Amino acid sequence: MASLRSTARISRPADEVWKTVSDAAGISAWFPGIEHATATDGTRSCTLVGGHELHEDVVNVDHDLRRFQYTITSGMPVEYHLGTVDVLENGPEGALVVYSTEITPNSLAELIGPSIEGGVQGLKAHLEGGS
Repeated sequence: MASLRSTARISRPADEVWKTVSDAAGISAWFPGIEHATATDGTRSCTLVGGHELHEDVVNVDHDLRRFQYTITSGMPVEYHLGTVDVLENGPEGALVVYSTEITPNSLAELIGPSIEGGVQGLKAHLEGGS
């Protein structure tokens, strides 16, 4: 199993960052490559640039910990996947976002690694007004 992690310090209050991260259907506003997303009843469907679809189960939205977890269920040849986005306070007006992924087969790490890095940087740009 491959484990990946990307982080970003965001100059916005942690609660504001969490509001964006915890909106499962809002991911297309900040995650590069996702054109559209819908979320209902614990599932999320993401339409990627080019029309490819990913389907995910949202397995945990913990408002106290500010933790969002999901698994890819179809659209990518995964044997196991768990994506976790944690939003931590970083001073009164800042947040640290930690996006980690566990994935099997390991070969998918080369594809997912740049994607999650793009995700945290996209979130930072979106919230700090740079997108």
